[in-house]
Amino acid sequence: MSTKAAPLVHTRSHALQQRAERYFPGGVNSPVRAFRAVGGAPPFVERAEGAYVVDADGNRYIDYVGSWGPMILGHAFPPVVEAIERAARNSASFGASTASEADLAERIVACYPAIEKMRFVSSGTEATMSAIRLARAATGRKIIIKFEGCYHGHADGLLVKAGSGVATFGIPGSAGVPEEIAGLTIALPYNDLGAVEAAFAAHPDAIAAIIVEPIVGNAGCIPPHLGPAGFAPELVDRMHRQQRKAWEATVGPADYLAGLRLLTRQYGALFICDEVMTGFRVALGGACELYSLDPDLVTLGKIVGGGLPVGVFGGKQKYMDMLAPLGPVYQAGTLSGNPLAMAAGIATIGYLQEHKTEVYSRIEATARAVFDGVSQEAQKANVVLCGNRVGAMWTWFFTGGPVRNYEDAAKSDTAAFGRFHRAMLDRGVWLPPSQFEAAFLGTAHGEAEVQATIEAAKEAFRAA
Repeated sequence: MSTKAAPLVHTRSHALQQRAERYFPGGVNSPVRAFRAVGGAPPFVERAEGAYVVDADGNRYIDYVGSWGPMILGHAFPPVVEAIERAARNSASFGASTASEADLAERIVACYPAIEKMRFVSSGTEATMSAIRLARAATGRKIIIKFEGCYHGHADGLLVKAGSGVATFGIPGSAGVPEEIAGLTIALPYNDLGAVEAAFAAHPDAIAAIIVEPIVGNAGCIPPHLGPAGFAPELVDRMHRQQRKAWEATVGPADYLAGLRLLTRQYGALFICDEVMTGFRVALGGACELYSLDPDLVTLGKIVGGGLPVGVFGGKQKYMDMLAPLGPVYQAGTLSGNPLAMAAGIATIGYLQEHKTEVYSRIEATARAVFDGVSQEAQKANVVLCGNRVGAMWTWFFTGGPVRNYEDAAKSDTAAFGRFHRAMLDRGVWLPPSQFEAAFLGTAHGEAEVQATIEAAKEAFRAA
């Protein structure tokens, strides 16, 4: 079979991009859409259905972006579309409470035991920003620990060694973030429990919370360390020996995350799991279910709204009741709990609940087939490639690996990834346009899409 892809016509997309550049910085409303990390001009999407997106020139692509994760049931999933249409007939927004907010909340609580109460917001950034404000109020402390390569939205204090677009463009943080704010965030390497222990030892009464992507998705997919926890030997005496011994005797498979939970409890800090990306994707109860986690606060994102703009922060009642109007922590949003997003969320989460076994076994098997198949083609073509996968999210890194943290991910050959991305796009496969983003699939992907993707990769590697 020829390794040369038939050229795709992008005439209309190019014209739309030129028009967009007159109105938006870089012609986009989110930096990663600009394709600067992979080269070429971005196709403009006109419609999508199931596992496919179609651009303005009529080119059809197998979609492994899935609106950056939430399209677990495929694009334009009929029950979701119907739910949105029904809700829209009653108006798109009221700025007042509706019964649908509690209807969706009941479903979320059923899947996330750690969430006793919650607030709906309109984005993941709002969710993480609000969770951190709440953690600072609950502890009376200022410092936050995050991890290098983890992206928790674009709030000022979280753009410190962030991943995703920040990593793609090589920006250490962001202009416009005052040093005084950045100085309240400690960024540590992911999967290094000793570094966290050292930070707590240095600031035992100043750290308000740890916020973590339990499975990193914004430096590429990086799972938590599953081996021994790795507390720094020189700091053993700083931990209560009895507590440590009990933990080591009972710890489950997610040693790194369990270690973070232990340290936050020991030092009186809150543990925030940012599941904007992993929530309802790696399991019905997200990473919290997968790794038996009991965080103080959890953040969720667009999958909760079936792909519509929505976010959630929730957790233990004693913390959530600190929010206005019950408590002193102010947080608000005119469009929070938007009825269209609530309707889409009820349809999406309801379907996942009712078809849990079928959905998660199916997307696990499909993702494994795609991930392994492309990896094998790279090996046959002598292309240096490694990868990480958890359920239906994964990343192929153009490095020898293994990739355990952002420092490892940063060794990837981004130019090689860019060539691979362009070659796959030319062959009708749409991957995230950054080496530092996870890929996703959903129930709409099947054997035909798997085989077409592997064949496209085979040709792409030969053409490289």
